[in-house]
Amino acid sequence: MSIFHSLNTSSSALTAQRLRMDVVSSNMANVDSTRAKQVNGEWEPYRRKTVTLQPKEGQFASFLQAAKGVHSHGGAGNGVAVTRVKEDRETPFKLVFDPTHPDANEEGYVQMPNVDPLREMIDLMSATRSYEANVTVLNANKSMLMKALEIGR
Repeated sequence: MSIFHSLNTSSSALTAQRLRMDVVSSNMANVDSTRAKQVNGEWEPYRRKTVTLQPKEGQFASFLQAAKGVHSHGGAGNGVAVTRVKEDRETPFKLVFDPTHPDANEEGYVQMPNVDPLREMIDLMSATRSYEANVTVLNANKSMLMKALEIGR
């Protein structure tokens, strides 16, 4: 394990959380987009996107075993990776009555994106807090490395 291992781990977390914030921003920007893409010749509203994260290597159990001194096959973790950004196909579109809207159906209802601004704000707060925590870890690690260099003088 190199002295930069924890820096690399924190940087992967910072990158992943930044992508989460970017996806939330995209969802919020498209909260009223009724024409995101065409499906079978008809326009479909924007679909909410979500980010899936997973550890790059190892699991928490392997870290715990390593801390106890028990050797496991998982080895040390290498941070987090974004496995995919997927569309939310489970949450239905919202129907809003607006007969003057160009995308209204025969009954006057418009399909709106399945983006809930409250949910997006909660996701944004969670990603922001995770990002801040990783910045704190990165700064603490940097401080420890600097102290180690000072001892070596």
